[in-house]
Amino acid sequence: MLNQWWDIFEDQIGRPEFGARLKDASAQERLRDWTRLTTTAVVRTCELMGWEATARGHQLRRLPESASEYLSLDVMAFPDRENCGDVPWPMPVAVFELENSPRDDRVAYSLWKVLCVRTALRMVYAYRRDWEQTRGLMNHLASEVIGSLSLHERKQLEGVTTAVTGSRGESETFPHGYFKLWLLDTNLGKFERV
Repeated sequence: MLNQWWDIFEDQIGRPEFGARLKDASAQERLRDWTRLTTTAVVRTCELMGWEATARGHQLRRLPESASEYLSLDVMAFPDRENCGDVPWPMPVAVFELENSPRDDRVAYSLWKVLCVRTALRMVYAYRRDWEQTRGLMNHLASEVIGSLSLHERKQLEGVTTAVTGSRGESETFPHGYFKLWLLDTNLGKFERV
């Protein structure tokens, strides 16, 4: 599922309606625009995966309680009705947090939020200026959030947990290589670059 997701996502951000604007938002550090554009790409990727997604600006009316952000998560995706029937409260197949704050603890909070949800795919997106900041963030997430879990708690995490970092320092290669995918290794308690 993760490989399919990533291929579709990279295709989406390479499209003209995203590419130039997302690259410009990153280069100019217009982080609200970066988050809005990335959110739209995530929602479209979910839809192309065959899921129904909800996010700010992308309201879903499938559940009895109509909202754009469920559980205060930026994006939540549900299986389509063909795969799970017309149940009123389906469990999500994926959850996403998109964090543009420069504070590592704010991104750590986003990671903690998605870890609290039982789902097949958890992704946290974060923006950092350069590779050094990205490396510092990933070390912080591993030590502060993942490090606070026991091995037993990490082993109980079902599904896949990832972090996705976008960096202004990589914008010259946009869209290829701009976003970096990191996969949580629950045995080692750290994120590995994919």
